[in-house]
Amino acid sequence: MADPYNSPAIPAATPHLTDAMVTTAMELPGLRVTRSLGLVRGITVRSRSVVGNFIGGLQTLFGGNITIYTELCEQARNETYRDMVQHARMLGANAIIAVRYDATELMTGLTEVLCYGTAVVVEPQR
Repeated sequence: MADPYNSPAIPAATPHLTDAMVTTAMELPGLRVTRSLGLVRGITVRSRSVVGNFIGGLQTLFGGNITIYTELCEQARNETYRDMVQHARMLGANAIIAVRYDATELMTGLTEVLCYGTAVVVEPQR
């Protein structure tokens, strides 16, 4: 599989990257970083359909959680997270540290969601 981010793939000799190995912290307890593979990211641009905007508009009349927009945000975050993890796996990482999310409104009704972190190779501390 070709790397869409133009980064050379490292042979899959490292353990599999799991959700437990992804953190917002700068380190993982009991593990040490042996190699940093650089920035990894996932990005998506989302908009809500006309019907979705109509339903969201109705929900705002009653207040509370606007579930249609909450679901859209959660889907966008999940998608960018999965893309970031895939990017890290392609580089041969077995962990991602310093994970962050960012969102930017590109124009009315059009939002970019970004998930990024540092792909690393870790091993147990001695």
